[in-house]
Amino acid sequence: MSSAETLRSAAAPGIAAATLPAAFQATAAARAEQPALIAFGEDRSLTWAEYAEAVQQAACGLADLGVGRGDTVAMMLANSPEFHIVDTAALHLAATPFSIYLTSAPDQIAFLFGNAENSVVITEQRFLDVIGRTQTPHLKHIVVVDPDGDLPSTVGDASVLSFDDLRSRRPEGFDFATTWADVTPDDIATLIYTSGTTGAPKGVELTHANLMFVMHTCNLRFPFAESGAAISYLPTAHAADRVFSHYLATVTGWPITTVRDATQVFGAVAQARPSWFLGVPRIWEKLRAALLARFNGLPDEQRTPTLAAIDAATTGVQVSQRREPVPDELAAQIARADAAIFAGLRTQLGFDRVALLMTGAAPIAPAVHEFFLALGLPLQEGFGMSETGALGFTNIPTDIRVGKVGLAQPGTEAKLAADGELLLRGAHVMRGYRKAPEKTAEAIDADGWLHTGDIATIDDDGWVAIVDRKKELIINAAGKNMSPVNIESKLKSANPLIGQACVIGDRRPYNVALLVLDPDAAGTFAAAHGYRDTSPSAILHDPELKAEIDAAVATANAQLSRVEQIKAYRLLEDEWLPDSAELTPTMKLKRRGVADKYAAVIAEIYDAPRQ
Repeated sequence: MSSAETLRSAAAPGIAAATLPAAFQATAAARAEQPALIAFGEDRSLTWAEYAEAVQQAACGLADLGVGRGDTVAMMLANSPEFHIVDTAALHLAATPFSIYLTSAPDQIAFLFGNAENSVVITEQRFLDVIGRTQTPHLKHIVVVDPDGDLPSTVGDASVLSFDDLRSRRPEGFDFATTWADVTPDDIATLIYTSGTTGAPKGVELTHANLMFVMHTCNLRFPFAESGAAISYLPTAHAADRVFSHYLATVTGWPITTVRDATQVFGAVAQARPSWFLGVPRIWEKLRAALLARFNGLPDEQRTPTLAAIDAATTGVQVSQRREPVPDELAAQIARADAAIFAGLRTQLGFDRVALLMTGAAPIAPAVHEFFLALGLPLQEGFGMSETGALGFTNIPTDIRVGKVGLAQPGTEAKLAADGELLLRGAHVMRGYRKAPEKTAEAIDADGWLHTGDIATIDDDGWVAIVDRKKELIINAAGKNMSPVNIESKLKSANPLIGQACVIGDRRPYNVALLVLDPDAAGTFAAAHGYRDTSPSAILHDPELKAEIDAAVATANAQLSRVEQIKAYRLLEDEWLPDSAELTPTMKLKRRGVADKYAAVIAEIYDAPRQ
């Protein structure tokens, strides 16, 4: 083994493996007494040796239920050690574990289970009712990880047993070591069901080879440190959570802190001090609003220098983004601010040792991105899809460019189709969509290029910027093509009070917007203006608030062409929550859902006389 290989294996014991079970076993052997799984807010954790023992026990139990190569195992679990144990156990059987969103309705569960044909689901007791109301003809066994009192013997036609019961089973003649060693790179490691924003969900089939390639390419661009930590808080049904916690830890041995309640994620970050962390744009928008509210609430003698420091550092970021040198005096001012304010803030937040800090799943507003760069946090935008194991393009830690999703990862090819659609090709591209050869053929052409559905630009140096989803471009009544994401980004950047925005204008004479207040920023505004009730609905008709929103819209319009500008808007009382009519579970905007729910409001805006 070369010295370089020795260093890599020391930092990531599982990186040389061809499959995830082989990676797990190498890591568990190398890290046996080190922490592996930590449940945030709960007094329980497992070492790698204990994790490995639990995986073997769960694998034996699943095998006793008849699970083997190619079989699917469903999980309806909150972020918890049990998810990691069950998923890894299924992988050791050459089976295919997959997760479903916890808010899934009976019809949604029926569709997913019908597509996957799983005979087993691992779940929590609170979900027995919804599973019992679901048509699941293939389901034979329900395993409950948190039994509270006596469990029913059956739910529907499926038998019910506890997780402890499962782990105590020992099938006759079963050889665990031989079974996991027989797993091949071509076996399907997981199904990731798409969010279904453009139709029924599709089951993305990712193999062990796909996912180990993702780990290898990450290690090339962002070399794994021997000591690190990961956080699991995004839904485990999302590829990003698996890549940034589950598979990452499998090859590195970093401990994973699991967070049941995503609203508590930054408490977990402060405790775990992660090395890698991914947040969707809404997470960063909310953190920025909360920090600005905190800064604005400081006494004058602290508030003034803090805000001045942020302004100076933001100016420095903007100068650097223009590829210009930062003036010496400004650089010195920023250095003083970093030592006096920002370094302590990074430690307080838990981001003092972060090596890879990413935003993805949707574009981030430049003002939000610049804010975190100003604080000295290396936030970078990336681009990936479920169909590529969550990664495809990233910035470089030493060269972070606002508005760019970065360069193709090592081993990834990229080009644009004639209509500007981004195409990519690499060893991480999925095997296909489960039971959907026609949809697979639509997505991956004969030459192996994955058609992403995103309109993009690629500059002369290979840096990629996403314009918008191909199917979401606005084409107004005059035939002008526009990106609603770009317009929405300008609106959200103009004032932290604007938490969500949805631009309407397709086949219309002009654009209008539906706006939703950010709860944290609205609370700060309400408190500053003497409201006892600090909820967004309490201040919705405040004339000073309206003046601020009017000014924000004007600021956004000044950065847009005339045809892109917002001619009218409506400030909504509602809060848009994850996995609702307006947002997916990972907080992507559901344009069709917004258009349907607020059809009457949109009609009123267009019918009202313009001022």
